[in-house]
Amino acid sequence: MKVLLLCTGNSCRSQMAHGFLQSFDKNLFVCSAGTEASGKLNEKAVQVMKEAGIDISHHTSDPIDNYLNDEWDFVITVCGGANEACPAFIGKVKHRLHIGFDDPSHADGTPEFIMSEFYRVRDEINNGFRKFYDEQIIREIGK
Repeated sequence: MKVLLLCTGNSCRSQMAHGFLQSFDKNLFVCSAGTEASGKLNEKAVQVMKEAGIDISHHTSDPIDNYLNDEWDFVITVCGGANEACPAFIGKVKHRLHIGFDDPSHADGTPEFIMSEFYRVRDEINNGFRKFYDEQIIREIGK
């Protein structure tokens, strides 16, 4: 089962989703990419994932062009920008989904508030992708 997760910068939300999805099932082939990849991970995203027991520090922020010709069981956008900018894939894509989340890197306010946004979004991504895994991946694997 091959899953590609897309976001605009590929530094935060798609990286967290990648980490959670891979933690649910080590046999999944999961990649993440950005329509405008930043080339680096958001340090706060790495921190909150580490606190959840998942190390994403080794992930890379990659451009979507690296994956356009590949075949995917699922291509999932996690932000509105990527959903709108998602190019047509030349390769075969069985399912294209959008599971959107707020961007915690855009939070303004005190350091405590900003971190609370990273925790909130991390937990929403965990719940959203657990539901996706339980309802869609398990069904596809069982076919």
